[in-house]
Amino acid sequence: MLIKTYGSAIYGVDAITITVETSVELGVNFMMVGLPDSAVKESQQRIESALSQNGFRFPGKKIVINMAPADIRKEGSAYDLTLAIGILAASEQIKNDDVGDYILMGELSLDGGLRPIKGALPIAIESLRQGFKGIILPKENAEEAAIVGSLKVYGAKHILDVIRFFNGENSLKPTEINTRDEFNNRINAGYAWDFSDVKGQENLKRALEITAAGGHNVILIGPPGSGKTMLAKRMPSILPPMTLHEALETTKIHSVAGKMGRQRGLVSARPFRAPHHTISDVALVGGGSVPQPGEISLAHNGVLFLDEMPEFKRQVLEVLRQPMEDRIVSISRARMSIDYPASFMLVAAMNPCPCGNYNHPWKICTCGQGIVEKYLNRISGPLLDRMDLHVEVTPVDENILNSPISGENSAVIRERVIVARRKQEMRFSEEIDVHCNAQMIPKHIREHCQLDESSQTILKQAMQKLGLTARAYDRILKVSRTIADLEDSEKIQIHHLSEAIHFRSLDRENWGKN
Repeated sequence: MLIKTYGSAIYGVDAITITVETSVELGVNFMMVGLPDSAVKESQQRIESALSQNGFRFPGKKIVINMAPADIRKEGSAYDLTLAIGILAASEQIKNDDVGDYILMGELSLDGGLRPIKGALPIAIESLRQGFKGIILPKENAEEAAIVGSLKVYGAKHILDVIRFFNGENSLKPTEINTRDEFNNRINAGYAWDFSDVKGQENLKRALEITAAGGHNVILIGPPGSGKTMLAKRMPSILPPMTLHEALETTKIHSVAGKMGRQRGLVSARPFRAPHHTISDVALVGGGSVPQPGEISLAHNGVLFLDEMPEFKRQVLEVLRQPMEDRIVSISRARMSIDYPASFMLVAAMNPCPCGNYNHPWKICTCGQGIVEKYLNRISGPLLDRMDLHVEVTPVDENILNSPISGENSAVIRERVIVARRKQEMRFSEEIDVHCNAQMIPKHIREHCQLDESSQTILKQAMQKLGLTARAYDRILKVSRTIADLEDSEKIQIHHLSEAIHFRSLDRENWGKN
């Protein structure tokens, strides 16, 4: 008998429906075709054990399984359930009336238990689009898949649950989640890290507020222990809450990468990714023999934090340049080309020199002539060009640390950021790919960042006297626009421009020269 069951293959952050045709006929053989990898081929042993442990038999006949379309490689163990149900239905051990009406995915253990899979959310989205009645998958993935409304999602713990379901015993109940209510509940959750815990560092707090308000990239440079990492970890707490669309985008990426962890519903908090400086370029941007999203895609709609930036390999840092501009990363291989979203804010931190004491208020730098400049040159000019703000951080005085007075909390700062972002959303409401000031292209800068004569004179003087490069020009205007938005100013004023120029330290020709 020939039976068709259905599964899904993950391609980038989307799913493709896979038709599994199972034929059981007279003879003795087992053949699986359709470009399965080793893990899929090994499913025969897992299925045989799972069936025998639960009172069913693996047919001693000629079994031919075709996984279509044949030009897409089938990878992983998640097809176990699809194949097992196909074999049982084709050998008439279970009813086969509606096995083709559902997407079936799940890895089988030897006793028939179902293990969780990757990519449950994109699989559920594609199932709904293709018009299937529902989806049956491991219990651990049910909440994640149930984010998709209008689709019946059944979570099973064991293959017996699925067998009884198709035999009409109603062993499975659909998992139902009110996605919007769950999302609203989660985005109101607090943050473990708050700006009120930070004493002093008002200049740095101001810089991070501007960064959050405009979606800018920022580099923090200062001695060890001055608070760079501490404040960077608090960045998500002042970012605007994610929209439902952003939450779905982010959840899809984390689902495909298998990074959902215990949180099986929507990812509602903006991601904060902080890879170690030993990371490879493939791990950062994504790829591999079986392409997977990298850290920059896992940071989509959130923050990518690179601590001790000069310690990263030069090759690793350079691969950031294109995704920072295009907000997408393309992984090309011989057989495929995959695009992963990569719209992130880059927050980088570094010491000013190898000893860490250059520009320290009370410690002496022991680095020799030219060492500071050489250390800074580990970061290329084109990459520094993409950093909108350069912030010099100095250690906090002991008296301030001992002060009982707390600073503003994150909620207060976040409200100002949200107001500024709303202005930008209205400003770019007719644009498709521009949502904040950092994403402006030259035509937007000419339209929204016009300067009066006095401001133009100041900017020209700054370019000349401070030795600022031409590449800093657009960045200064974008940051000035964000500062004006924070002050609810329609036009960029002189003090907005002056503050933006102040945050371009590393562009100065004399910086780092002893």
